[in-house]
Amino acid sequence: MQLPQMAPVKQHFASDSLADVAVEVRLQLADAGLADAIAPGARIAVTGGSRGIANIPLITRTVIDYVKEAGGKPFLLPAMGSHGGATAEGQKQVLASYGLDAESMDCPVEATMDVAEVAQLDDGTPVLLNRLATEADGVVLINRVKPHTSFRGTFESGLMKMMTIGLGSHKGATIAHAGGAESLARLIPAWGRCILDKAPILMGVALVENAYEETLRVEALQPGQFQSREPQLLEEARRSMPRLFVQGIDLLIIEQIGKNISGTGMDTNVVGRMLLPGVKEPESPGVARIVVLDLTDETHGNANGVGLADIITRRLHERIDFKSTYANVFTTTFLNRAYIPVVMATDREAIEAALSVQNLAHPEQARVVRIKNTLDIGHIHLSASLLREFGDHPDLEQTGALAEMAFDEHGHLYR
Repeated sequence: MQLPQMAPVKQHFASDSLADVAVEVRLQLADAGLADAIAPGARIAVTGGSRGIANIPLITRTVIDYVKEAGGKPFLLPAMGSHGGATAEGQKQVLASYGLDAESMDCPVEATMDVAEVAQLDDGTPVLLNRLATEADGVVLINRVKPHTSFRGTFESGLMKMMTIGLGSHKGATIAHAGGAESLARLIPAWGRCILDKAPILMGVALVENAYEETLRVEALQPGQFQSREPQLLEEARRSMPRLFVQGIDLLIIEQIGKNISGTGMDTNVVGRMLLPGVKEPESPGVARIVVLDLTDETHGNANGVGLADIITRRLHERIDFKSTYANVFTTTFLNRAYIPVVMATDREAIEAALSVQNLAHPEQARVVRIKNTLDIGHIHLSASLLREFGDHPDLEQTGALAEMAFDEHGHLYR
C-alpha cells in the first residue's frame, strides 16, 4: 500500500509556567500554614500517585523537607487505588519508577493495601481509607488536577479523587467504581466530605500543568478549601490541556501508551474516544481508527486503555502484564478498556490494516496524525491532506518537509 507522506509540525500552546517550582512550593506551604499544623515528632504521610507529573520528584522532596523542618517525621505513602498490581510492593515500585524512593526522598516509603472504615454514607456505603493514613498524625496530599478520562463531574482527577479512591486502596477503589463511570462523580465528593471530617488530612498540594507538561500552578490548600477551590483549578486545567488542532482524522498513530501517560494509557480527552456506557463520546477531534505501537517502560506492562485502540502491534502485545492490567480494570469495572484489539506483526502492517478497513479510494491521501503519546503533542506529524486543509492554522507550524514513512528491518516506524 502507498502510505501518506508525513511532515513534522509544531503545535503552539500557551507556555506560561513557574520559573522556580521548589520556591513556589515552599511559599505556598508557608502561606497555607503547614508548619503550624505539625506537632513536634508527628508522623506525616506524604502521598505519591501513579501518574506521570511534571517535577514530581522535586515537588515531593520539597514537601518532605518542609515537613522535617517543621519538626515532623515524614514518610511517603502510595495513594493509587489498585494500581501497581494492587499490591503494596507493586505500588512502591511504581513510585520508584518516578524517582520517588527512600533514598531520593530521604524518608521511609511505607505501603499497605489494608484499609479502615472511617465513616458511612447515608445509604450505608462504607468510606474506606488506607490504614497507614488513618494511623498517621497528618496527611499531605500531592496531586495534579486535570480532567478525568472516564467521567465528568465537579471533581475529577485531583486532590479529592486521590484522597477518596487513591487512599481507598484496592477495596475502596473497587467500591467506588462498582456503579460505573457515572457514580464516580457522586461518590468522590460524598466520600471526600466524610474523609475531611474524620481523617487527619492536613493539606493538599494541587498542581496544574500547561500543555507542554510544565508546572503552571502550585497551590497549597487547607482541608476547608478543597471543595471550593479544586473545581476552579479543574477548569483552569481544562483550558490549559493539550489538544489536536486538526479535525476529521482517518488514522491516529500513537507510538506509546502507559499509566505514566494517563490513567487510561492514552488521554481520552485528546483522542476523543471514551467507549463507556452512559458517557457521551467527545465530538473532537473525530478519529476513525487508532493504532498503538508500544507500551512505555514506566507502565510496567499495565496496558489499561489498550481496548480504546483498533489495532496494536505484536511487540506491544508481548509486553502486556495481564495480571497488572486486569487488576486495574477489574477495579474500575471498565473491562472493555483491556480488550485486546486486532494484533498485527509490525508497525507497517498495523498502519496498512487500519487504512484498508476504511475502503479509502486513495490511501496515500488519508488524513493521518502521528503522536508520541497523548501527553507529548507539542510536536506531531501530519499527512499531506491535513497539511493542505490546516496549514494556515495560527497555532500550527510545519517544521520539516513531507517525506515517506520510514520503517526499519523489523517493520518498526522510525520516521
